[in-house]
Amino acid sequence: MSLSEPGPGAAIRETLPGPSIDFWKHRHVLDLDDFSRDETDLVFEIAEGMVEILDRDVKKVPTLRGKTIATIFFEPSTRTRASFELAAKYLGADTISLDSAKSSVAKGESLIDSLRTLQALEVDAIIMRHPCSGAPYIAARHLDTSIINAGDGCHAHPSQGLLDIFTMKQQLGDLKGRKAIIIGDIMHSRVARSNIWGTRHYGMKLVLCAPPTLIPRGLTEMLEKCSLDHVTIEHNLDTAIENADIVMPLRLQKERQQSGLISNLREYIQGYQVNLKRLAGAKPDVLVMHPGPMNEGAEISHEVAYGTRSLIEQQVTNGVAVRMALLYLIAGGKNR
Repeated sequence: MSLSEPGPGAAIRETLPGPSIDFWKHRHVLDLDDFSRDETDLVFEIAEGMVEILDRDVKKVPTLRGKTIATIFFEPSTRTRASFELAAKYLGADTISLDSAKSSVAKGESLIDSLRTLQALEVDAIIMRHPCSGAPYIAARHLDTSIINAGDGCHAHPSQGLLDIFTMKQQLGDLKGRKAIIIGDIMHSRVARSNIWGTRHYGMKLVLCAPPTLIPRGLTEMLEKCSLDHVTIEHNLDTAIENADIVMPLRLQKERQQSGLISNLREYIQGYQVNLKRLAGAKPDVLVMHPGPMNEGAEISHEVAYGTRSLIEQQVTNGVAVRMALLYLIAGGKNR
């Protein structure tokens, strides 16, 4: 079915270019390692149409009218949770938002039993964040309802990876030969992992820059095994940033730094903070991104975060558009 035919896409046919979605096979969105180039491009093509909807005075279409989207977050979230809920509402879906601290999970109910309760309520998709890596995969094995991973432990954050790459393409067009740097706590970053998989289709050069203690053990071997030869590792930020098109520091996850992986915050700032002096080593038109939330003054300076090269607020806006595209494909695109 194309979006120009009757069905869920009809409500936005005047906005979207009408891509065929017949090859879309995903019932769940768990990570980007199983996304083809065509599937990733499809998300971006639909997201472009969603951006047009977000530019309207009335940001709402009835595309998912009659559908119900549930969110359940076992970790704090502002951007991801709010943008998924806005995405669902802008597409006309009803939403259920569960606070795990106030749900039956707090009384000892298992994750699967809680999710089965949502399934029994006939929700069309469940968006979940969980502190344990792999939790959405377990949910997908036990449920018929579609699962969208909104972040699982240190493992994956597929919608963030997609919105990051969408933002890069929006600003730079063809990404072939472009150089992007992800800086900081690679060890604990689900965002970095999803960006590694998501960028592999686009001919980019991706550099991971961090102290050796914040690079996961065995990462080099994993990159080689999976033929991810577009990714390199560099420990010196001044070297890594040379001729960079995109610079993306990661939040220094202070809550995970109790095991002494960095000596102290001052040394980390001296070696890895993205500031104006460091940014001068990149291309003159370098773009700055950050998946959020920011530790302003730690991994990024105020001047860079809010400077003219910053795309951080654009990432937040694009997050809604990309998540609208995912919800359309998962909950409505094929008349499921």
